[in-house]
Amino acid sequence: MEIQNIKQRFGIIGNSFGLNRAIDIAVQVAPTDLSVLITGESGVGKETFPKIIHQFSSRKHGPYIAVNCGAIPEGTIDSELFGHKKGAFTGALSDRKGYFEEADNGTIFLDEIGELPLSTQVRLLRVLEAGEFIKVGSSEVLKTNVRVVAATNVQMEKATKEGKFREDLFYRLSSVPITIPPLRERTEDIHLLFRKFAHDFSERYRMPSIKLQPEAVDLLTQYRWPGNIRQLKNITEQISVIEEERNISATTLQHYIPYHTGDNLPALMENPTSKESSFSNEREILYKVLFDMKKDMGDLKKLVLEMIQQDGSINIDSEHAQIIQKLYDKDVDVFHHNDDPGSTPPVIIKNTPSRNTDIHEGIEDTEEFVEESLSLEEKEIELIKKALDKYNGKRKYAAKDLGISERTLYRKIKEYDIKS
Repeated sequence: MEIQNIKQRFGIIGNSFGLNRAIDIAVQVAPTDLSVLITGESGVGKETFPKIIHQFSSRKHGPYIAVNCGAIPEGTIDSELFGHKKGAFTGALSDRKGYFEEADNGTIFLDEIGELPLSTQVRLLRVLEAGEFIKVGSSEVLKTNVRVVAATNVQMEKATKEGKFREDLFYRLSSVPITIPPLRERTEDIHLLFRKFAHDFSERYRMPSIKLQPEAVDLLTQYRWPGNIRQLKNITEQISVIEEERNISATTLQHYIPYHTGDNLPALMENPTSKESSFSNEREILYKVLFDMKKDMGDLKKLVLEMIQQDGSINIDSEHAQIIQKLYDKDVDVFHHNDDPGSTPPVIIKNTPSRNTDIHEGIEDTEEFVEESLSLEEKEIELIKKALDKYNGKRKYAAKDLGISERTLYRKIKEYDIKS
């Protein structure tokens, strides 16, 4: 069956490689009885894939039970999963079947498997290895023929190392792993999902569907979406209900997207798949360092100018004389040479001895100090304008050259009122 038909059947939106790969693995593993572990961040849609596996398996006519392990209290989870006998604990007024008994010859989906208590993990391991379980308060061994599909947003390798999850159970569950990519790695799917949600909400609330202006689309795709599809759907619903204007601008959209410091920087992942995000982060840090150095240099030039204007000479020790000399030698655009006979008289730097240093001869030169703008804001505007001119106003390439995200560039263009 083609992937596109599967998407239509199960309501999956998107064409990214990672999403298509996950669907393909689910379909291929479905006819087997292998256990499957689905991993991915919260809100990526992990709950759809167990349904695909069940519907394309030989168990499709059997029961399908989904259990959220994180929502069941630790004291009752064994009873919920495996059942209990009458009188096993206070409140056990009769025998009760557990989910594994109910799902016999079918599929059970254990969501948030990483939240299982260690004692329950031992019971689950026995089910996976031998198909056996014991009800709470009973000594009778029961059999079950069930296919287990589990899902988690926990980093299982880390959890096993910390002793929070049994290593043998982890390997038994993850016979076939399926990873669902986060929304920030499916940028080509973000606008598709937004339009689908907007259409659904327009029908539900009987109002015209909202649409995004081009700059709003750029802002939508540049946001990192920490809540993934669930967050995108929530924001789409808010805009659909609240905004009277149905053609949404970037300014309007920005009111609904929460801004957090660091959203424009690449995420720090334990297993990075690309060196580009790390390189971009380093470039932003480097730009900040350069701007700080520029400001420090400006402060130094201002100080030298004030000392010159006082009496035409500067009394400094040998250590600082060496610093000034280096500025001359390296021609760092602090002083500018002037050969005009009518210009300002030579500046004489009188060298005075410092502690534990020898007395050096005075350093003389005919240089004129030219003060330049010390505004960091002006320098930033100048860099942005140069980048926009270089790429004929194309913000995507300009942002990449500047080492910042396109959203950051967009915000600064608005802030400084730069005409691109």
